[in-house]
Amino acid sequence: MADILQNGDKLGRILVQVQYDLRQLRQRLDQSVARRSGETLDVHALHAAICRTENAIKSHAEEYLKTVNNQVLTLPIIEDLEKKTLKIAKWRPSLETVPHLHPQKNPIGSSPGEKHKSAFTMRLLNNPSHPKNRDVMHQNYGIQLPHLHKKTGTTTPGTQKVVTGPTVGSFAVVPVGPRNHDFYPVPPLCEADMRTGILGLLEYGPPAPDLCFVQSLVKPKAAHLHQREDSSLSKIDVCVKGERRQKEASHTKHVMQVQGTSGPERLPTCAAVTPPPTAASERRLTPQGPARLAPLMSQCAPASISQHCFTITEGRVDPHAADFRTFKDHHCLCWEALLGAVGQLQRLLLDFAVPHARVCGERLAVLVQSGELDWGVGGVSGYGGVERLLSVLENRDEVLELVRRPGQRYRGEGGWRAAAVRIQACWRRYRTRAAYLRQQRRKWAAGTIAISWLLHAQLGRVKKSLQATRLRHLENYRSRAEALAASWKLLTTSRRTIIHVPSLVVRLQQTHLCCDLPSVGLEDNQVKTNNGYTQQQRHSLREFGILQNTQMGRLCDIRDENVEVIYVCPVQLGEDLLHYYTQLLGLQGAVHTEESTDPPASPARRFTILTPEAHQHFPSHHMCASTLLKYSPCALRRIRALTLGKRAYLVGGVPHVDDLAVADELGVPLLGPEPAVAQLYGTKSGARRIFSSAGVAVPPGRGDVYTLQQLQECLAQLMTDHLEVQRWLFKLDGEFASRGAAYCDVCHVSARPWALQQYRRHGPQRWTLAWAQEAVLIKFLEAVPALLESHAKPFDTSCYPTWACFLEHFLRKGGVIEAYPPSDSVTSLTVDLLVEPGGEVRTLSCGDQLLGPGSLQVAGCSIPQTSVCPDALHSICMRVGRACQQRQILGHLSVDLVTFLQPETLEQQVWAVDLDLGYSNQLALTQLTLLMTGGTLDCRTSRLEVPPVRDNKPAARHRASKANTPAPVTCRFAVMSSRLIHTNLSMVHYSVFFQMCEAQGIGFDIKARQGSLFTLQDSAERSSLGMVTISPDLQGALLTFARNLSVIHQEISSPNMQGETNFKDLMKNIEEVLGMTIQNVRKVHMQKNAE
Repeated sequence: MADILQNGDKLGRILVQVQYDLRQLRQRLDQSVARRSGETLDVHALHAAICRTENAIKSHAEEYLKTVNNQVLTLPIIEDLEKKTLKIAKWRPSLETVPHLHPQKNPIGSSPGEKHKSAFTMRLLNNPSHPKNRDVMHQNYGIQLPHLHKKTGTTTPGTQKVVTGPTVGSFAVVPVGPRNHDFYPVPPLCEADMRTGILGLLEYGPPAPDLCFVQSLVKPKAAHLHQREDSSLSKIDVCVKGERRQKEASHTKHVMQVQGTSGPERLPTCAAVTPPPTAASERRLTPQGPARLAPLMSQCAPASISQHCFTITEGRVDPHAADFRTFKDHHCLCWEALLGAVGQLQRLLLDFAVPHARVCGERLAVLVQSGELDWGVGGVSGYGGVERLLSVLENRDEVLELVRRPGQRYRGEGGWRAAAVRIQACWRRYRTRAAYLRQQRRKWAAGTIAISWLLHAQLGRVKKSLQATRLRHLENYRSRAEALAASWKLLTTSRRTIIHVPSLVVRLQQTHLCCDLPSVGLEDNQVKTNNGYTQQQRHSLREFGILQNTQMGRLCDIRDENVEVIYVCPVQLGEDLLHYYTQLLGLQGAVHTEESTDPPASPARRFTILTPEAHQHFPSHHMCASTLLKYSPCALRRIRALTLGKRAYLVGGVPHVDDLAVADELGVPLLGPEPAVAQLYGTKSGARRIFSSAGVAVPPGRGDVYTLQQLQECLAQLMTDHLEVQRWLFKLDGEFASRGAAYCDVCHVSARPWALQQYRRHGPQRWTLAWAQEAVLIKFLEAVPALLESHAKPFDTSCYPTWACFLEHFLRKGGVIEAYPPSDSVTSLTVDLLVEPGGEVRTLSCGDQLLGPGSLQVAGCSIPQTSVCPDALHSICMRVGRACQQRQILGHLSVDLVTFLQPETLEQQVWAVDLDLGYSNQLALTQLTLLMTGGTLDCRTSRLEVPPVRDNKPAARHRASKANTPAPVTCRFAVMSSRLIHTNLSMVHYSVFFQMCEAQGIGFDIKARQGSLFTLQDSAERSSLGMVTISPDLQGALLTFARNLSVIHQEISSPNMQGETNFKDLMKNIEEVLGMTIQNVRKVHMQKNAE
């Protein structure tokens, strides 16, 4: 190691001596040229050659110093140092062969990429342990360094170790050569000389300094040194050497902590401890005499190394302080970079008004050499840069806490300006941000307005298009209705096709449907906006598609040989149901011949069941059948093909605007009213107007109630006028059955007994006067709000749980107030009418209702009706039919009536309570009954007449008389229900169900024309069905119906699984009807016996 240092010193002296000789040569040439100015001498050429040589030597010297500064040193074995000596040949330059090399410098104005690449290269050169350091040295400087991690074959394992680090010591030490001459005084070194680097020192002053390259800051790895066999060491020397080794180990550990690296990372072989050198070895390693340099600053040196800490007070460094000068002298080689870091640190501490900071020089040097402080990319302006820069302070925590204090920046130097800049920047940011947000809001608003306008315009165009389309449909409907009315008589006697569309429809807003109301004689104040069957109502109905398919009896129109039926089924039917109806309708021929063994006749081929394909695309939308057919082009094309060249018309369900669209698409007339007319008169209030105009008795009440005050006043007035009424009903316009009904019993009014006394005191005649009712009316007005709040209840709590909920819908949609019949025995009946386009009114069916759980819920009926005198009933129906015809209400409609005995006079009263426009379930089952019995229903006499049962072998003497006399007829009674629900039915297949019925004796006798019939409604759920029982008397039909329900319930139920059903309620109602029937029969017999 000492040889290498001595050789480096000699080489430096040679290079300096060469430069000095060349400089002397140039001066002498200049002097000789001045003396020989008269002679011709190419001085410029010689001067240029000398300059090139000098420049080349300078560049070579600089490259050599750079190479030596970053070269890889190998620690030799101590025992071999005397044998291995380096001999440097004396330099003999040849000016002709000296190449002219320019120093490689970065061009001015380099690109950012080139700057980044140059900085990265310098970081690689400063880090010898980097794997790319060797390649960069070879590419840039042509120096092939040995592999650091490879061992040569000549080196004994464990004897040599590779160390990296700078090999040039501190330039603050004057070289040995000039110190030996008194002629050359020691030149002082200033800060500018230290910044110029080694080339400036080479050219410093006339006497070129004799530089020696002293190795410093070497970071060696521990080398394995053989134990010296010297037993002459005393115990004192051993103790001294041991203390020295302990200090060395502690210093090495401290340096590694300062540099932020752990021991195993930096010195993986530090486990091997170097033995203390002997006196001889110390003499060989240490230069003697004037050539001895300053102490080496290697980390392996046993002496203690200072941290070179210095103080920054009030953001200023005292350049004359001893600690700062020591730090400056120790790091003179990299002082330029360190000076920049110190300046940045001073500016940072000055900006934040830090009064005192203690800087660790070693940490600062390590931080600068690591390259983490990149001044060109923004310096330490970021938070991370400040953290890194403050990490070199000894009192880092206190300074960092002070720096992080809010507003501390504005207490330092330039704080007022920084605060002003900050305030202005925040204000400008706020103003710019506010302007940007305002512009964005305006832009968003403009976009929203534009989109809204486009949507509005598009919606307007769609509305106009729909209005034009509906107006065209309405005009075509009216023109076809006129043609249908003109040819109705001919149509009913010729071959025709009836298209049945059983719709339960959603009534639209009145404003969408009223196109030409004055043409049908309607006043403007009669037009109300009612929703009818809204989407919410449709979704609240369970199994909406099956509810529409309860009218499979429409297929029985084929009992007329001139009729073909196309039935649009709203649900998908399976093969089992299609086969069932084919067999059932094919029995028409067997009914006429009274032979059940006859094969199905041609009527089975005169009906078609179609399912619109749209029901697959809208499975959960609960659309009515006409709407599904409207959006089913394939079904429409097939219907057009089936009706091509034939007379046909369409029969819908509840009138709907889509019925007009379907009829117009098929090009056939519609047997039904206009949707606007149906919307107006299909409500409870509209029905009361029709009944009043027809002169039919209606319950006491008021219609078209829309406000709470009107409701309370009307109820109080009705209670005053009709003190005999015990219960008042509230019905919603547009609802059906008992869904939109509520009741209130007035017996809870405390003033009612006093009101009855006032009524008896004034008498019936004077009670109609306003002055007689005034006191009672005031009392009732005060009691009505509390009465409704406490005692009003809806019938169907599944739709309207509370009175408040019912009242909200009642006031929004409107409704009527009606009196419940003041009797304990009330009978309801339904009459189906047909208002023909030709102007005639026909009664198609009439039957007494079988009530369900509530007094207003219909579960079935019995035909013909036996509650009202047929003549009185026929008169009422004709008047209602003519009133409907005057208002252009055509097609099928149903009139609901109630009958009871007046308590005071015991006279029978008949009230018309409701009007339903459309084809009813009762009429559909009546058609099935007529088909299977081959009879006719005469509503004028309320008789269901069927042909008599024929004998198989009549006697010969009776054949002639039977041929001449008309065949006698027999009467039948039928009990029917279209909606028998039992959830356990879904677990039984239809084939098993019919086998079970056959085993229990449930069936139909074609010959006797009596028995039980079933209507199947769907193939998927199978939880509901319809049933008809036919018997010669009403009592027998009711008993058969009740027995069938009981048997079916017992067969499909168990004690642990009863299921959800309405069988029990219907059987209970049938028992009550049977009791009344038995009492009536007994009364009749008693009257006959009395006569």
